[in-house]
Amino acid sequence: MHSLDQSKAPIYKALQEYKSMRVVPFDVPGHKQGRGNPELTEFLGSKCLSVDVNSMKPLDNLVHPVSVIKEAEELAADAFGAKHAFFIVNGTTSAVQAMIMSVCKQGDKIIMPRNVHRSAINALIISGAIPVYVNPGVDNTLGISLGMPLAEVKKAIAENPEAKAILVNNPTYYGICSDLRMITELAHQHNMYVLVDEAHGTHFYFGENMPVNAMAAGADMAAVSMHKTGGSLTQSSFLLINKNLSIGHVRQTINLTQTTSASYLLLSSLDISRRNLALHGKEIFQKVTALASYAREEVNKIGGYYAFARELVNGDSIFDFDPTKLSIYTREIGLAGIEVYDILRDDYGIQIEFGDIGNILAIISVGDRALALERLVSSLSEIKRRYSKDKTGMLDHEYINPELVIAPQQAFYSEQRSIAIKDSVGYVSGEFVMAYPPGIPILAPGERITEEIIDYITYAKAKGSSLTGTEDMTIENIRVVEE
Repeated sequence: MHSLDQSKAPIYKALQEYKSMRVVPFDVPGHKQGRGNPELTEFLGSKCLSVDVNSMKPLDNLVHPVSVIKEAEELAADAFGAKHAFFIVNGTTSAVQAMIMSVCKQGDKIIMPRNVHRSAINALIISGAIPVYVNPGVDNTLGISLGMPLAEVKKAIAENPEAKAILVNNPTYYGICSDLRMITELAHQHNMYVLVDEAHGTHFYFGENMPVNAMAAGADMAAVSMHKTGGSLTQSSFLLINKNLSIGHVRQTINLTQTTSASYLLLSSLDISRRNLALHGKEIFQKVTALASYAREEVNKIGGYYAFARELVNGDSIFDFDPTKLSIYTREIGLAGIEVYDILRDDYGIQIEFGDIGNILAIISVGDRALALERLVSSLSEIKRRYSKDKTGMLDHEYINPELVIAPQQAFYSEQRSIAIKDSVGYVSGEFVMAYPPGIPILAPGERITEEIIDYITYAKAKGSSLTGTEDMTIENIRVVEE
């Protein structure tokens, strides 16, 4: 049970009071409650523009909150079962970076799976921390990377006892969960912090029969994307901390990179969404789980596709599964996930979260309806009928075990030159290559470029994946470290 009154939304209330005061603005933003930009006001609405305001005493300040934002943080911490909750308006990217930078400095080791979001590796470039990668393994049928096997975590700890922290993706984009409680216990036995990229796990805190959330597992910090499954506006997130970390130190770290001009649209959306989940989350995610279960059953009736779920659980690398995820394996019909992704959008007007070389992911949330899922299912059925083909020659996995040669920070800031990707085998990369979404690097700074990596990049491009990360916008050339 919550100890605070979760029906309160102090930032939202303060903004309502601000509107009623009919303040004459001689501060930023320059659109002056929308009057200076009628086209934008028409597009977004006057109600929205009227509360796109700057920090002021009645509205508090995110950099140093002492009133309504402070109260909203306390309510969020109570709702999530955390020691403290920070409002993040630079996206979960900023929260992940703050987690790592709060506990790791230059030269410190951090244990993590290689299938992390690029934000984690960006944090290594900024902080100078050194990654120790745990191979998450691959499901040989689905071709997807899994969770962190305990044996691999134990091995990494034994070989790197001086590591400062362990970072865990929980859940992965596909809904795969690691044994978070045991990993946390192992880490704490060796005086290591546990940081959880919980970008896709907001609902773990409010739904029933969900995988364990980071705070309940005893993890030290968690980055939670409220905008993904919690209903807040895009770019708004929470950074949660547990018992043994200094709130002041973490806030100082956040303030190194987070804006000093926090959007009150984002802040209020977090405040209102937290209230909604605290009061109604159980019912909301019961409905979401039921919708996802219904969709999986209908997709699997089509044949050729495989919408996977908890039947994959093996007690280790797939310790649990997020029941709200609609992850669908497509390669049996001879189509890469990215091809199905493109056909759904271009031919059927359906936008899903992402497609990779073997799977697609549709995010199911409180905003979905059974009728929309029926449209998705019928479209997938028609795609199979119209486009299915022989799967011979298709690439069968998306995870490539990296060879880390030099630290990401050293590689990123080293002398570099640009060469054709096709000629880069054996060189050390100075930049990223990734498909976005999901934003997990195929190649990161400091890693050896191999024939397998080039084959994957070539294949992903041919299938229509949206590749990003290189200075060359065509992804034909890559910057390599001068040796």
